[in-house]
Amino acid sequence: MKATQKKLPKSQIEISFELTADEFKEHFEHALEHLKHHVKVDGFRQGKAPASMVQEKLRPEALLMEAGDHAVSHVYHDYIAENKLEPIGNPDVKILKIANGSEFAFTAIITVLPDVELPDYKEIAKAVKGQEVSVTDQEVQDALNYLQKTRAKFTEKSEPAENKDFVDIIYQSPDFENGKEFQDKFILGEGGFMKGFEDNVVGMKPGEEKEFKVVFDEKAPKKELAGREMQFKVKLVSAKKMELPEINDEFAKQMGAFDTLVALKENMKEGMTQEKKEAEKQRRRGEILEKIAEKSKMEIPEAMIDYEKENLMEDLKSRVAQGMKISFEQYLATTKQTEDQLKETFQKEAEKRLQGYLVLRELGKRENIEVSDKEIDEELQKATQNYTKEQLVQIDINQFKEYTKGVLYNEKTFQILESLSA
Repeated sequence: MKATQKKLPKSQIEISFELTADEFKEHFEHALEHLKHHVKVDGFRQGKAPASMVQEKLRPEALLMEAGDHAVSHVYHDYIAENKLEPIGNPDVKILKIANGSEFAFTAIITVLPDVELPDYKEIAKAVKGQEVSVTDQEVQDALNYLQKTRAKFTEKSEPAENKDFVDIIYQSPDFENGKEFQDKFILGEGGFMKGFEDNVVGMKPGEEKEFKVVFDEKAPKKELAGREMQFKVKLVSAKKMELPEINDEFAKQMGAFDTLVALKENMKEGMTQEKKEAEKQRRRGEILEKIAEKSKMEIPEAMIDYEKENLMEDLKSRVAQGMKISFEQYLATTKQTEDQLKETFQKEAEKRLQGYLVLRELGKRENIEVSDKEIDEELQKATQNYTKEQLVQIDINQFKEYTKGVLYNEKTFQILESLSA
């Protein structure tokens, strides 16, 4: 078999394949063997008739098509594996020559990951400095106040709602989501809703309904609603008086193995510091990668961009379903866009994500990053040590391994970049 490659624009490669008559004969015979199990020949059990008699029953073009498909599939995949190519999606196949007893020729145009021309990435990485991380006493106190609220006691009220009460409301507006009813719970007066909205809830009794107008502020659920006056109908389902525990040594003991409030604060400060350090590490990594990507040169194939836009669309659908509790059709109606129009707005985000992915991949190659099977297995063991047998059975282990390999590869690459300015 002969196979030749030709580079095309936009990260495409055209591979031309030529099989001799003898080579194609093997695929023809395989096709005949496969099809005979689907052909009825009088006097023979299904699949047991001689090949010559089966061939007489088959349409010549059907047999040739089966032989061609078998040849294309096996020859193409073997070539891709042997040459370590990484095609994106399925090939565009064109059969050039096919006949029984003759040569077989076809071309396959594939899209591959593009070449990436990197700038002086080491100098760029050196120039991106980390920022100092600290946690103030006020931040610790704010976190303590949050913990305090999680331990609050609630007493049902029949009196009018007051600020600091925990309220449960049902509300709707003819100007929003076609008057759909929404339900929410929050601490009255602490900014869970717009100030004007909450002011109107103060003084309502459980079971009472009220209509009023509010001008949306910056907390509007959609930016385009900010500054707009809207009519609301609200029902107060319930109001509960909140009793907060005193923040002292006894409170600290209820939070875990802490003898004093001082010990609890120190533990909280340590944990918050670690969180900030992790956030700063991710920020710096993102800045390094973005600056390198900005000065890199690559031609991202449209197929990759389209695929990434599909991923972004699926992410959005999931967020709408889980966060907004409405159907995607309702979301489209609200934004006054079709799904295709919305998908086009993901173009820049898709390109940015792919640039980061391709640059990080190329950086790893330049730095000879390798991930061993032992490292993957160790990481898998850590990740699944608390899984039940039922959960383990549901895992696609090969997919999990590929994902883990990618995570470790990226981590090693970032560690090298970070070490340049350490």
